[in-house]
Amino acid sequence: MTFKQVGNSLIIGLISGAILGLFLKWMQAITEIKVYTLLLNVDFIPIFASKTLPEWLEFMFHLSISCVIGMVFVYIMVKWNLSGKAAYTLSLMLTLPTVFLYFPLSYLAIKDVPGILNCTAILIWIAGHVLYALSLPLLYKSVTGVK
Repeated sequence: MTFKQVGNSLIIGLISGAILGLFLKWMQAITEIKVYTLLLNVDFIPIFASKTLPEWLEFMFHLSISCVIGMVFVYIMVKWNLSGKAAYTLSLMLTLPTVFLYFPLSYLAIKDVPGILNCTAILIWIAGHVLYALSLPLLYKSVTGVK
């Protein structure tokens, strides 16, 4: 990847991650279902278990994962010269595993988060990640100027 592609992928990852985070924070505010808390939660990781991390730091962890996904997305887009429907298919394929993270994250969490079988929380989680998946190709087109 070129320096410009890395920069573009970081921008795409930051913006798409912020979209997901803000959507889940908004949904948590209006429903009181702690999907945003679940998104940011790292308390099950042993080195963080005994610490109370500030929200901004937990959000930075989330954005770093989103940047990795953004880099993979841009790399594959460029390597395989994808566009149109293929970009959305790739985005959905990269995002699909994150939908299923709801279950282990909910199960392992020490903090108060939605239960593993909370259907409303699962639907909000899925909606947020579909929004994330849809944002990747749109941001790619906007940031790179590719038509």
